[in-house]
Amino acid sequence: MMVIDGQAIGWTDWRVVAAGAGLVLVVMLLLTLRAAARAARATEPLRNDMGWLAQRVQALGDGQERMAGGLAHVSDAQAKAQAAMLHLMEARLAEVQARMGESLQGSATRTARSLGDLHQRLETIDRAQANIEKLSGDVLSLQDILSNKQTRGAFGEIQLHDIVLKALPPDSYTLQAVLPNGRRADCLIHLPKPPGPIVVDAKFPLEGYEALRAARTPAAVQEASRALRTAVRGHLRAIAERYIVEGATADGALMFLPSEAVYAELHANFADVVREGFALKVWIVSPTTCMAVLNTMRAVLKDARMREQAGAIRKELALLHGDVERLGARVENLDRHFALAAKDVDEIRISAEKAGRRARRLDAFDFEDLAPETAPDALR
Repeated sequence: MMVIDGQAIGWTDWRVVAAGAGLVLVVMLLLTLRAAARAARATEPLRNDMGWLAQRVQALGDGQERMAGGLAHVSDAQAKAQAAMLHLMEARLAEVQARMGESLQGSATRTARSLGDLHQRLETIDRAQANIEKLSGDVLSLQDILSNKQTRGAFGEIQLHDIVLKALPPDSYTLQAVLPNGRRADCLIHLPKPPGPIVVDAKFPLEGYEALRAARTPAAVQEASRALRTAVRGHLRAIAERYIVEGATADGALMFLPSEAVYAELHANFADVVREGFALKVWIVSPTTCMAVLNTMRAVLKDARMREQAGAIRKELALLHGDVERLGARVENLDRHFALAAKDVDEIRISAEKAGRRARRLDAFDFEDLAPETAPDALR
């Protein structure tokens, strides 16, 4: 119990209980306030951290928005770049395809051209092969010609005709000429006397030479040489007897060999036969030496024709001298005419000058100067 203002109050009194409760409440309130203050002081860093965190979150949001815009821009740029890349790739692909097409077309064209060239070369080879086959047939035919005496003579005549045609004027020879003894010469060259017309024979016994070429043993070679020597001697004698006609032809003749090989063989290994031909005045010639002999004959023909024309040339020179003398006389006459004409021109010029002076005096009314000249001018 306690006494307040002289009044005893028990501890269980409601007033004491109320006052104690109020006091407790005040104490609790103070404690709460103090705790709140302490809590406020304790949470202030947290609030600061929360504010900083909010700012960071706001910054992160702004950065995310900017990032989203950047990503959108990057996405748009990437899309545009992809579209440009696709367009460029399509263009490049089209260009590559076009180039490949052109290359393939060019390759096809070149291939076709190469095939065409190859075809032409094959055709050329085929033609060459055909020509070779034809030439082989011609060679066989030539062998057939040379194996026959008559055809061999015709072949020699044709070759001789070609050489004579190139070396001599057309009017200086006659082919297949008939001599006064009735023999027919392969070619008769009309040389002036001396020596006179000379015969060229184109028939040669080739069998002995072919046998000599075909011989493989010494005995066969000796036999073929003997046969060739006999054949050539007989042919030389036949030419001397048939184509050397006294008074009608020259005192010699030519035996034409259509082969240089036969000519070389005779001069190399049959010198005695060649000397016998010299003694018979039958000279053996090959295509080369025949051309040289014919060119010499052409010079002889030219000299002879110049001598034949010497009289005509002197006559023409005399006529030319007379023409020159007449021309000189006519030039002298013309010179005299020119001199007379020049004199007349001088007199005409003098008269013209005087007439001009008179005209000028009349125009100036100079009658005093004009009067003394009147009489002489009238007399003139």
